[in-house]
Amino acid sequence: MNIEDGVNVIRRFAKDLPETPGVYRMLNENEDVLYVGKARILKRRVLSYTQVGKLPNRLQRMVAETKSMEFVHTHTEVEALLLESNLIKKLKPRYNVLLRDDKSFPYIYITTDKDFPQISKHRGKKSKQGRYFGPFASVRSVNRTIQALQRAFMIRNCTDSYFAARKRPCLQYHIKRCTAPCVGYVDRADYDGQIKGAVDFLSGKGGAVKEDLAQQMQKASDKLDFESAARLRDRIRALAAIQTSQDINLSHIQDADIIGLSQETNSAGRVMSCVEIFFFRGGQNYGNKAFFPSHAPEEPPETILSAFVAQFYENKPIPPVVLTSHIPDEIELLALALEESAGNKVDIRKPVRGEGRRAMEFVLRNAGDALKRHLNEKMGQDALLAKLVDIFDLDRPPKRIEVYDNSHISGEQMVGGMIVATPDVFDK
Repeated sequence: MNIEDGVNVIRRFAKDLPETPGVYRMLNENEDVLYVGKARILKRRVLSYTQVGKLPNRLQRMVAETKSMEFVHTHTEVEALLLESNLIKKLKPRYNVLLRDDKSFPYIYITTDKDFPQISKHRGKKSKQGRYFGPFASVRSVNRTIQALQRAFMIRNCTDSYFAARKRPCLQYHIKRCTAPCVGYVDRADYDGQIKGAVDFLSGKGGAVKEDLAQQMQKASDKLDFESAARLRDRIRALAAIQTSQDINLSHIQDADIIGLSQETNSAGRVMSCVEIFFFRGGQNYGNKAFFPSHAPEEPPETILSAFVAQFYENKPIPPVVLTSHIPDEIELLALALEESAGNKVDIRKPVRGEGRRAMEFVLRNAGDALKRHLNEKMGQDALLAKLVDIFDLDRPPKRIEVYDNSHISGEQMVGGMIVATPDVFDK
């Protein structure tokens, strides 16, 4: 690879470029995409790669590998940023900051087109009519919340076909997690009250819901109806259990994501990053998720966070407030891009005082702990790969392991499956 050859390729393509916004792609000799970038003025940005003395070593290597370029012109720089994020996630260029784990998050779903609505967990497109609450960081968080809501409001979670076929109450009724609307043990008006309580709690009105239940409990106690009072007490405890298991809650911010970045140097001297994101909806903590983006060691935290935010929200709901541990690069442009996707104002900021700062410190502690666990697991994997070198007499540790499984039923209905492991993650 000759860096001068790469510079000449870039100059040749830049010669005819207009001074308009757009997205550029750098390709190697096999037409694999090396890098995707965006620019407010394409010509000026592309020409900057010809000044190799000002480029870090990583980008100098990229320039040396560049054999061709492709361009997409856009109307605005915001459009260019959105397209860049989409292409990075799709093409996974080796010289970009990459968000590797990008699966969808689960929601709590309450139907609205039934006489007696059902509560369930949901993942994927919101194509069905109803109310969606989330996102939650994990299925476990959703299941725990649904179980607590069933104890508190006794809402059915059975399928419509199961509901329609019942002739007598199921186990959920007997363990006091459903009022058995399937067999007429509760009328529609009372059941609507149960649904309203659950919706209010998930919408951030947990304090008012608990106060209402407390008043009902006191009235039952005053009437010496201690059995009803005990049931109401258990329902209040179920709601309290959701909140006490959430570690932190925000009273002044209803809907927000808090994103913290922590960095450590691994045993090979390479800087590794963990981005931890906590979801808050209705002032309640809906769980957290750790990500380990792939990036060059010299990338600053501000650049990593900017790339993470742009890629993460490319196909996910965007809250009105995004708090970050570092001020992302091009924060104003990033906010405009998120606002265009969300259809409403998005406030991106680094909290410096009060409740937001305390919450960020909590998020960063979690990010640091998650990164230490990840590095320890990676060291264990490296040790196992080193043993493979000895067992199979390899020249170096494998970079890719494929496992195949073939099955059939008496020679028919044949099925084959393959899984792939790379040094960092399983590759879907």
